[in-house]
Amino acid sequence: MEKRRRLWLKQVGLGFASIGLANVKSYASPTLPQEILSIADKDNLIFLRSNENPYGPSPLARKVLVEHASSSNRYNWDIANQLISDLANKNSVATENILLGAGSTEILDLVAKLVALNKGNYVIADPSYDYWTDTLDNFGLVKNKVPLTANKKIDLQEMFKAVNQETKLIYICNPNNPTGTILERAALIEFISKIPQNTVILVDEAYLDFTPQQSLAGLVNQHKNLIITKTFSKMYGLAGARIGYAIANKTIIESLTNLQSNTNNSVSVLSKLAAIASLKDDQFVSNCYSLNASVKEFTSNELKKLHCDCIDSNTNFIYFSLAKYTKDYFKLLEEHKIEGGRIYEEEGKWTRITVGTMDEMKKFIRAIQ
Repeated sequence: MEKRRRLWLKQVGLGFASIGLANVKSYASPTLPQEILSIADKDNLIFLRSNENPYGPSPLARKVLVEHASSSNRYNWDIANQLISDLANKNSVATENILLGAGSTEILDLVAKLVALNKGNYVIADPSYDYWTDTLDNFGLVKNKVPLTANKKIDLQEMFKAVNQETKLIYICNPNNPTGTILERAALIEFISKIPQNTVILVDEAYLDFTPQQSLAGLVNQHKNLIITKTFSKMYGLAGARIGYAIANKTIIESLTNLQSNTNNSVSVLSKLAAIASLKDDQFVSNCYSLNASVKEFTSNELKKLHCDCIDSNTNFIYFSLAKYTKDYFKLLEEHKIEGGRIYEEEGKWTRITVGTMDEMKKFIRAIQ
């Protein structure tokens, strides 16, 4: 098996060190075949809605995707082993602590099914990333929403008060979507240590790559009720490739595995190869980190000039208020073919915008001025 895996990796050419790193800006607008332009381009819309990386995938991932599309006719499960090994090394855990999924959304869905085996309630901040919680609701778990603090942070003290004997799950998105605020690592660890072992704590780190804060991944064996979810959709620019993963204690990984029909293989061969390549492209990640920070600062400053209060963001999006904005914001977005967010909080008219390229954000600001 190991010999076959090595042969496969050799065949698909994972000698990434020899690939030159092009300027990340040159990869912002890949050329698409004419027959799919109408699907992918959507009449030149500017997408500032779903927090995608406007610069990705990385050059290394693109090279793999282009050169090895023909590999799609083979299952080749062995690629999962290589990716899991790389992820374990990156997160300083064992391979038994990793489970792959088609985006972190699949992992969230598996967690929902796991905790819903027993009826009860779950605790979640409001607003937070809750699209995936329909599964919990459909299984009959009661949603216990905890309002954010005045400065739009997750209120750990109030979340702790909301936990009772019937609480099966606590969900914490850190940094939080849609607000972009982050919980300090020490405070989060203290919170986790106080939660009963029979309550699962799910920490979604989809946007942690946009911060210098250390992941909680190394704590999963100490806190056996802790699950970390991560994704390649944001910093790594592989949202369409659908690849994410869970990090948890071996027992939880085994329980989640029992709910996954094809363990570690809901992700395509190409997506796995792209993920392996992406993990080797530190320069791309560094470039995206810096570009996001500078464009985000520009956009926040311009929004403030338009009397839009902004929350300091630790992500690749900005949460801001339209309460003092005097024009029809959403009509202007539509007129200028810009897809933005929605209203998340009626009080204060809080909305969210993804940080695109500098050119895209200048067009966004001109559109709403």
